[in-house]
Order: sequence, then C-alpha cells, then structure tokens
Amino acid sequence: MLFKNITIIDENYQAQTNMYVLVKGEKITYIGKETPKDYSFEVYDGENKVLVPGFFNLHCHIPMGLMRGYGEGLPLDRWLHEKIFPFEALMPAEDMYWGSLLGISELLASGAVSFTDMYMKMDAIVKAVSESGIKANLSDGLTSFNPAEGFAENSSYKSLNYLMDYQRSATHDRIIGDASLHGEYTSHEKVVREVAEYAKANELRMHLHLSETKKEHEECKARHNGMTPAQWFNHCNVFDVPTTAAHCVHIEGADFDILASKGVTVCNNPSSNLKLGSGIAPVKAMFEKGISVAVGTDGASSNNNLNMLEEINLAAILQKGVNNDPDFLKTDEVLRMATINGAKAQGRANCGAIKVGNRADLVVYDFDKAHLTPVHDVAANLLYSAQASDVVLTMVDGKILYKNGEYLTIDIEKVKYNSNRICKEKLEQLK
Repeated sequence: MLFKNITIIDENYQAQTNMYVLVKGEKITYIGKETPKDYSFEVYDGENKVLVPGFFNLHCHIPMGLMRGYGEGLPLDRWLHEKIFPFEALMPAEDMYWGSLLGISELLASGAVSFTDMYMKMDAIVKAVSESGIKANLSDGLTSFNPAEGFAENSSYKSLNYLMDYQRSATHDRIIGDASLHGEYTSHEKVVREVAEYAKANELRMHLHLSETKKEHEECKARHNGMTPAQWFNHCNVFDVPTTAAHCVHIEGADFDILASKGVTVCNNPSSNLKLGSGIAPVKAMFEKGISVAVGTDGASSNNNLNMLEEINLAAILQKGVNNDPDFLKTDEVLRMATINGAKAQGRANCGAIKVGNRADLVVYDFDKAHLTPVHDVAANLLYSAQASDVVLTMVDGKILYKNGEYLTIDIEKVKYNSNRICKEKLEQLK
C-alpha cells in the first residue's frame, strides 16, 4: 500500500506533511516527499489524514472486559477477592477466547497494534490473538501460596512452556511468551527465585505488578525486614532479565536506582490507579533517574476501557498537573512512551516508529473534524484533541485489521453476542 500526500509522525516523533509512505509485505520500504518509483500497489489518499506509529499497551488483562463495571467502588484487595477472582473461577477457555477478542477489538479501534498481557488459559488467548492479527506478549501471572511448591508444579509453568512451544512452531512472530509473577504478595521466595532462574536460562522477559497500592507496598516491607517489593524482587534476581513492572505507584528511595540500573520498564496505568484509589505514579522522578516509562490501560474491569488514546492523554496531563509543570512530558516524549518504549520492552526492535525497514504497524487518524481544527501542532492535536473515533485505519505487519469502523479479522457482532451471553451466565451462577 502507498500512503499518498499524508502527514506523518516521523521516526523522531515530529510531524512531516505531504509525505509518501510505501508498505511492502510487513515492512515500510519508502518514506519521502516524492512518489516512489515502484508503487504498483493500492493507493491511500492521505488528504486531511495523519499517519502515526501504532500504540503499545504495556499492561493489560485482555479478557477482563467481560467484567467491565463489575465491582465498582471497591479498593483493589476487596475488588479482587470479592468480585474478580470468583467471576474468573467460573470462566472456561472459551470464555477467555471471546473476552480476548472483545478486548482486542477495543485496542485496534483506539490505535493499538500490540499489548503485553497477564492472564490464564493461554491457548484461548493465543487463538484470539492469532486470528485477529494483532501483536502480543503473553504470560500467565504466577500465584503460589504454598511455600513448598516449586515452579514446575505450578500451572503457570505449563502455560509458559505452551507459549514457548507455540513461538518455536508459529509461522509468524507476533506472539511472544513472557515469564510472569503476579506480585510479591501472591508468591513466596522459593518459587520466585525458580521463575527468575528459568527466565534467565531461557532468555525470557518478565512481567509483574509492583507497588500498585500503599497496602501492598508497606505489607511487603513488614514481611521482608524493610525490603520494598522492588528491593525484594531484586533480592530474588527477578530483574536479571528484561522486566516490565506495572504500576509502581508507591516506589521509594533505592527503588528508583534499582529499576534504573536493571533496565526495568515501568508501565504507567493512570486510569486504573485513579479509579481504584491506588494513587499516582511518580513518573517525573522516574524520568530523572533514567527509567524507561511506557503506558498501559490495565484490564477493562478496572479502567473501564482499553482506549489507548484516552490513556495516553491522561498519562500526560495528570503528570503535568501533579508536578505543577506544564513543560513536563513534551509531545515527543509522550509519543515515545506510547510507542517505541513499549516496543523495546516487548523485545520488538524493529517496531514503534515510522522508519524504513520497520514493521508497518501504522494507524491513520482523520483530522477533517471540527475538534481537530485548526492544526497549529499535529502532535498536540493527536494527544489532546483526538478521539478514538478518529481512527480510520489500523495496520499490523502491513495487514489492515480495522478500517472505517469495520473489523476485517473479527466478527464483532458475534463477539458482542457471546460476551453478553457469558456475563449473563456467570452472574446467574454467582447469585
């Protein structure tokens, strides 16, 4: 496909107007001001359109849209134990499949091309990701309350090996399997150390929750002789592999230096943290320490949506407000958080920017709207004025998955029908 006369957000995250971008197969092969010589492809007219690198949602629980709005007004610990865990216990693999497609449809419609997920029943989620065409780093977040249990005895071990086998045999590289620990408070040292050793031996990435709530953070210190969750995970060698740490709302003191020195990527989840009353992550302090920060929605039951454009907007303006600094997080920094920082954290070196040779993970926004007029600053309009409804095309690896409100790989009516059916069934069982 040739995008013609279109405004782009280039590899430096700056706007360039009247550009030509050629996609061949799964890659971008030409970017320039003139028509390329070889353009015997479909032509996309870019008038009043903006071509943007797709967003990477760095922390998600993709099937949890099935619990959207369920358990409102509860703090995290009660929300999990009284509402979410009982509902999840009733969900077979088929439910996870339909819930995953529901979540993926939200992501594609809001300009996301990839997500990092922590959930269960990996075969169902893999099926949904594979069919939809989106990218994903998938993991089964280990929980273990038996101090004698080893990693090989835990169900997440089987899930991880399933993901590793899938990666080796798949005809594409859109799905990557990660090791995962749900959190410090849902595991014990023996199994955590074994997961860390396994991840290092197999050159895997790690995904975990870290210091999401004050309660979690302080109770960890009480359990482990003053060690914070970050210090405890570091003590267990978890950060010896590339790690995505979600939330990090209550990190303190030496935590910042540990995360920086170990190259941990922090995923900021402002909507979920605010809605559950968890707090606001100290992102400016993270930047000052050189910590890479990305953005994630968390699950749609605590957000309550997977709208990445909305999440990015909040991630930017919230930090400006709490730091009393309108100059903190310039538009290019916000865009990097939402794109290349996430791509690097997922281990996707050729993604996250509109650049020749990179994967064609591209999103088109229609700027011919009243709320996007006039355009003094393209990136500012995108981040602070645009809506997800302005997305008119989402492409992953050169394949169009969403165009003009239509899903090309997902039967959205069937997804909505089954999502409603599942919820009705589960609520009846929970009475």
